[in-house]
Amino acid sequence: MSKSRKPQKRTSRSKSAPAAAEPSRRNVMKLLRNGVIGAAVVGGGGYVALGSFRAYAAEHDLSRLGQGKPAIVQVHDPQCPTCTALQKQTRKALKQFGECDLVYLIADINTPEGQAFAVRHGVGNVTLLLFDGGGGLQQTVQGLQSRDQLLPIFQRHQTAHAVTSG
Repeated sequence: MSKSRKPQKRTSRSKSAPAAAEPSRRNVMKLLRNGVIGAAVVGGGGYVALGSFRAYAAEHDLSRLGQGKPAIVQVHDPQCPTCTALQKQTRKALKQFGECDLVYLIADINTPEGQAFAVRHGVGNVTLLLFDGGGGLQQTVQGLQSRDQLLPIFQRHQTAHAVTSG
């Protein structure tokens, strides 16, 4: 014979989930504050990333060459430490000029456009090519140069362009 069990009555002490307590005003405000801060951080990060991408894209846009402003184009290999050092020194020297004075462009030899540009001008990496506003090559600077060596070269280049276009 099998024993039959009586169904148990549920009481308030059963193992059912407790009723969720209403969040306090303080907890709601903390959650709202943290959400706003999080959104600001994510939005700010996105804004910075977008600005960095735009700057990167502008520097690598070789079609900007010959549009009225003198330009300095670095033939560059991103995996070359000497190229990276030249880029750092070039940027230091360019800080002495306004953003509209000289255009700085990069011909990355790891891209088809950059490789074609280097071949067209017969140069390898670790090279700076200085162009007038019309896109005519004015000077070639090869090898690693310091900021102090580059600054007078860039000043002469800017001055020569100002005389020919003014």
